[in-house]
Amino acid sequence: MNEGYDYRERVQPQAGETVLAYLARRYPHSTAETWAERIAAGEVTLDGRLATAAAGVSPGQTLVWSRPPWEEPAVPLAFAVLFRDAHLLAVAKPRGLPTMPAGGFLTHTLLHIVQARFAGAAAMHRLGRGTSGLVLFARTGEARRAVAKAWRTGAVVKRYRALVSGRPSRDAFDVDTPIGLVDHPRLGRVYAAVREGKPSLTHVRVLEARDGQTLIEATIPTGRPHQIRIHLAAAGHPLVGDPLYVSGGLPAPDPVLPGEMGYHLHAHRLLLDHPVTGERLVLECAPPLPLLVKAPPLVAGVTDTSARGS
Repeated sequence: MNEGYDYRERVQPQAGETVLAYLARRYPHSTAETWAERIAAGEVTLDGRLATAAAGVSPGQTLVWSRPPWEEPAVPLAFAVLFRDAHLLAVAKPRGLPTMPAGGFLTHTLLHIVQARFAGAAAMHRLGRGTSGLVLFARTGEARRAVAKAWRTGAVVKRYRALVSGRPSRDAFDVDTPIGLVDHPRLGRVYAAVREGKPSLTHVRVLEARDGQTLIEATIPTGRPHQIRIHLAAAGHPLVGDPLYVSGGLPAPDPVLPGEMGYHLHAHRLLLDHPVTGERLVLECAPPLPLLVKAPPLVAGVTDTSARGS
């Protein structure tokens, strides 16, 4: 059991909205009946006072739901340090461990267990729960600001390994399908390939063809949610075992979602200038076995043995 958590926000209600109506509209993951039970149990306060379901809410008021302690799902609670100095920390996240608190996860997250060992470390990006690999943390305010700026300006290079369905017709290609939110009958709103979405770009390079599958490297100048999964699906090559995204880059209408797992995607390499020294850093996290190159590629008829397992 964790210690519970206070979800706090400044409300922006619709005209004449009550506490109950606001919570039910704003957080539809729980029914109005469930929210009414929480309010009756004294879990919700408005400007520091116990709220009632019928109380009106005004813009700018502080609403807090004090969620009682709960048992979080079991996940691999471990990480490995890949790089560490006084300014930066790079760690290996295992598949299955959420990066940040969300939904039913609070202490069973990479952020929580990293901060328990390295107080004040701030995650500079996140990986999906089913994605393994390198996550970068900043350990000082100076490093955090510098890395955030580098991320915004495209100065950080992010490379991934993935196993996709089928065989692309080209060994190298780009996918620039916009990504945005779409309505879904089961999941509410999810990110997908959509014409009105935000500009997104993924560079894809084939590493190895297999029996009906292909090992690829993806480099992403942009960082939209689920970008690689969506873009490879949009290109007609969804990730092998992806429970959500199908060819075309849209979510399946009735997906099987075993904790957003099943696919093979790994954050393999991160390149950036050190925020203090300016030194060029090449940070790597070794891929899991399914994403290793099994045979050295042939380039212009020459065997490149240095690429094995890279």
